[in-house]
Amino acid sequence: MANYSVVKNPDGGWDSKRDKASRISSHSDTQKEAEADAKKFSAKSGGGEVRIHGLDGKIRDSDTVPPGNDPFPPRG
Repeated sequence: MANYSVVKNPDGGWDSKRDKASRISSHSDTQKEAEADAKKFSAKSGGGEVRIHGLDGKIRDSDTVPPGNDPFPPRG
C-alpha cells in the first residue's frame, strides 16, 4: 500500500510525492495532472490514500485508491 501527496511546487507547477520519500514521483503543470499521476502510482503499488493539498499547503481533499483501506467507508 502506498500513500501519496499532491503539493504545489515552489518553482511552479504541482508535484506528486510518495509519503516518506525523499524525491518527488512526478511534476506536472496542473494539480489535476499531478493528482492523476499520484493515483496511478498508488494503484500500481497496491492502493492507498492520495491527499491533495491546496495552495496554502493544507489538505483539501483525500481519495482512497483501490484496493486501499478507506478509513471512512460509506454506510449502507
